[in-house]
Amino acid sequence: MRVLSKNDVIVHKLKIVSEIAAGAVFIYPTDTIYGIGCDATSDKSVRRIRELKQRDSKPFSIIAPSIDWIKDNCELNDKAKSWLLKLPGPYTLILPLRNTSAVCAQANMGVKTIGVRIPNHWIADLVSKLGRPLVTTSVNTAGAPPSTKLEQLQSFNVDFIIFDGELAGKSSTVIDTVSGKILR
Repeated sequence: MRVLSKNDVIVHKLKIVSEIAAGAVFIYPTDTIYGIGCDATSDKSVRRIRELKQRDSKPFSIIAPSIDWIKDNCELNDKAKSWLLKLPGPYTLILPLRNTSAVCAQANMGVKTIGVRIPNHWIADLVSKLGRPLVTTSVNTAGAPPSTKLEQLQSFNVDFIIFDGELAGKSSTVIDTVSGKILR
């Protein structure tokens, strides 16, 4: 398994984007904690994350490639529109999914909503370059605390890790824009 730095990503961005588009599962930093992800349109790759996380049926959130992608694929009520103004940032917005083909069935498991975020972090540029949503979920098995150190991250069988130092943040705040409730 390769461990890449931010500089590696900058220098080899097109190659990394190509690997993700071809089905790579990888670990990456965000503005909160490390995430494990893949192209959210690839059933095979998302299934692999489900196995790594031991998470059978709970939907995954995504990092959207842009605000326009969110507007094109999700329904936005007034609450959602006001929260959308806070992106990029440490928020995951639960939004009704208008375009069910925007992510694969394994990503949201048939639920009519999707958790969407755009981190205030350079990783968002990589997702924008990919032009597709990226699964985003904490690097841990179901119920365990998120992994933050390289040794912990290396225990996951992924194609590569983008390591940006130890992250001591907390998971993003999750807002259900339909009910207006803050879920986490």
